[in-house]
Amino acid sequence: MEVVRERFRPDGSLSREEMGALQDEIGRTAVFTDDLVFEVSDVHDGDALVAGVDQAFLDDRALSAVVVLRRGEVIARAHAVTPLTIPYIPGLLAFREGEPIVAALETLEVDPDVLLLDGSGRIHFREAGIATHVGVLFDVPSVGVAKRLLCGTPRAPVDALAEGARVAIEADESMTAPEREVVGYAYQSRQYPGATTDPGATTVNPLYVSPGHRVSAETAVDLVAACGGDYKLPEPTRIADAYADELKRDIQGSGDSSGSDDP
Repeated sequence: MEVVRERFRPDGSLSREEMGALQDEIGRTAVFTDDLVFEVSDVHDGDALVAGVDQAFLDDRALSAVVVLRRGEVIARAHAVTPLTIPYIPGLLAFREGEPIVAALETLEVDPDVLLLDGSGRIHFREAGIATHVGVLFDVPSVGVAKRLLCGTPRAPVDALAEGARVAIEADESMTAPEREVVGYAYQSRQYPGATTDPGATTVNPLYVSPGHRVSAETAVDLVAACGGDYKLPEPTRIADAYADELKRDIQGSGDSSGSDDP
């Protein structure tokens, strides 16, 4: 893959003010409507290339793992390891973890039709979470799949949702998006049997899905649902997560830094 907007490359050496200004520009550049070259059904029945991206950590380094699936089969993989230049700061994840993501994507030998990233997209103070940042940088459709809600307000309670349920997330006063605009969804991908009827039962928390770039909020959650799988995470990011863990075990102390891999 090739970077399209070089000025948006994540740079952890910027000041917080400079990072914020860059995110403001990214949020204005992002497109939160559908601009896809495939149908959602193509995830299962067509030739759509869906990439999952996830991270692991090696002391003071971040490891990014990318897998590309076609009809559920892995056809390409890539990874990169780079130093961590700043601590975790809510809202600035792309500047902490974006460098290895970009490096890994640049080594991919195929061009995905859509990226699914572990993190937020438009559900972000400046509408520029890591999925938006990376999507705009490469000008490729992207979706953020987060495990926690960074900002915004659920339109209804999200506790003990039934499997498959969706609850709209509205922009709140902490965000640049118009207040009460739908910026994503809480999506219950999996749930324990009986969790919705037994107050004492163990429950699975929902995923927080939001558009990154060139995808609407509704299509973003449709894509995550279409990716399916037997676990809470959609298959592309679940496989990327497992690949990151595998790489972490293999390269700790080895000095390896990046590469494109055959599946």
